Amino acid sequence: MSSLSGGTGSLAGFTRLCKGMAVVLVGGHIVVQILPAAVNYLALIPARTIPFAWNLITAGYIEQTVYGVVISTIGLLFMGKILEPIWGAKEFVKFIFIVNILTSLCVFITAIALYYIRMEENYLYMPLSGFYGVLSGFLVGIKQILPDHELPLVRIKAKWLPSIILLLSVIVSFFIPEPTAYLPMLIFGTYTSWIYLRFLQRRPETKFMGDPSDDFSFSSFFPELLRPIIDPFASIFARLCCGKRQTSSEAQDYELGDNPLLGSDPIEASRRRERGARALEERLAAERLAAAQTAQESGKDATESV
Repeated sequence: MSSLSGGTGSLAGFTRLCKGMAVVLVGGHIVVQILPAAVNYLALIPARTIPFAWNLITAGYIEQTVYGVVISTIGLLFMGKILEPIWGAKEFVKFIFIVNILTSLCVFITAIALYYIRMEENYLYMPLSGFYGVLSGFLVGIKQILPDHELPLVRIKAKWLPSIILLLSVIVSFFIPEPTAYLPMLIFGTYTSWIYLRFLQRRPETKFMGDPSDDFSFSSFFPELLRPIIDPFASIFARLCCGKRQTSSEAQDYELGDNPLLGSDPIEASRRRERGARALEERLAAERLAAAQTAQESGKDATESV
């Protein structure tokens, strides 16, 4: 939570699952530094993905650079601290697995397509890896749960974080030599996570699936001016991609052929955001209380030592 609100949470405030996954990221980085040849088997190299199909899974957990592992570890710990208590550990792991493998699959297809378009072998043999796709997916999750929460200092609402990060990444890509090393992961991580949360995520406490609220539509990633243009295309693509259609803002049901599927209730989506905001406030209050108690105990120890 403190990642959004500048809290003073310590390492003890991070979940055990997130700390365990952080160890995996750091361990993966250490492995490829000690054994550079391991990159050929763990990173996503499109020309070698067949038969090394497991790199569609392992690539997301391998950071090849120091700054990459630092960013990924910090992002995992702080954003996981927000999302895991709300989703639950099982759903949190499921989200990471699905977004990671879908992102890797999309990056693989894109690299093959770029090779045939530009006939440059670099697209086939560049080792692609990193946790960026999942991190961008975490931002989408925060957008869904805490859309109106404002970051301190910059006063930006959380719902704009995925869009801002993508925009900055696209701008930066014009000034670095190999943008394909990270940009496709960010783009596909954002989109695949939105598809999962929008249409597929199941809620164990309800019978509903997904989040069809207008605040979480595809056009909500864009400025208000562009939404009337984007909405029709997004609706068509959603039907083609997911095989479901949204009947209306009031009914919020999806249909597959002639058989209606129970969709997600907008009231439930609103309650979900309220639970997220309430969980945020409760955690911040707990962290402030813990910090005050720590300061008080430190003061007593200092007094006793004198």
